[in-house]
Amino acid sequence: MIPLAVSLVIFAALSQNVSHAQFKDKEFSQTYNDRTDSLATKDSTDKLVDFKEIFGGLAHKRPMRIGTMFGTSVLIPGAAQIYNQQYWKLPIFYTGIVGGLAAGITCNCCYNNTGDEALKTASTWSFVTAGVFYYASLMDGVISYKSDRKPLPGRATVYSILCPGLGQAYNGEYWKIPIYVGGIVGSIHFLITNNTNYIRYRNIYREASEEGYSGPITATQAKYYRDEYRRYRDYSVVALAAFYLLQIIDANVFCYMNNFEVSDNITASVAPSVQLPDNSAYAIAGPNKATPSAGLSFNLNF
Repeated sequence: MIPLAVSLVIFAALSQNVSHAQFKDKEFSQTYNDRTDSLATKDSTDKLVDFKEIFGGLAHKRPMRIGTMFGTSVLIPGAAQIYNQQYWKLPIFYTGIVGGLAAGITCNCCYNNTGDEALKTASTWSFVTAGVFYYASLMDGVISYKSDRKPLPGRATVYSILCPGLGQAYNGEYWKIPIYVGGIVGSIHFLITNNTNYIRYRNIYREASEEGYSGPITATQAKYYRDEYRRYRDYSVVALAAFYLLQIIDANVFCYMNNFEVSDNITASVAPSVQLPDNSAYAIAGPNKATPSAGLSFNLNF
């Protein structure tokens, strides 16, 4: 659970900064933020953690961006429910998280003392239950987040972080879901398959390196296949990370472009024009003086 929490914190921080960039009529002359209040004066160079925003939001004294709320909830389960003023949900999530962890630790200690496999299974499922409640608290906070902007790019980004393809569904681009989900599932399949074969040939290589081995595969062959499957396994990890990150970026960018419109009235015109020198002091004819030049101008309106 700790690695998952760390990765979610990293993505939440990225989503705060990445979710500021957008396309508007004046793309490069305004601040890029989801909000129109005092928080909108910040741009993509915002500091990573704004404690005033966090504590002010939890105290309901100032608004909190969805990325900040999500990142806070990763570290402090239930923070999103506090910000959304849904206090009645806190006992449910905390009972599931704390109860699952406590049961898992207890069953694991008993398993270490007795060796009973049933206790090991109970411990595993208890930890899984705690993880499910933790994940549900994050998803619930994002779903319940209130915003005047629809669609909200930050929501699409966090949806994709929590559930690949959900950001595309939020944007209404359902045709992209099979592409990303298929890429992720396929990468996981090849990752498991290649890792299984890597472990297999690694063990064969160790056995073949010992005296008295008489198997059909030599140590040299086992070493070759071990290295090949290890390389394929690493490629599968890269592919998995690429598909996962790409669908997050896709959800964020295309949610921003949802309201980006290009006029259907595209016109082009050609007209005669006179090109003057950049410096008007050289516009007078004479020795070593530049003269205006005649030509054609091409205008494209869209």
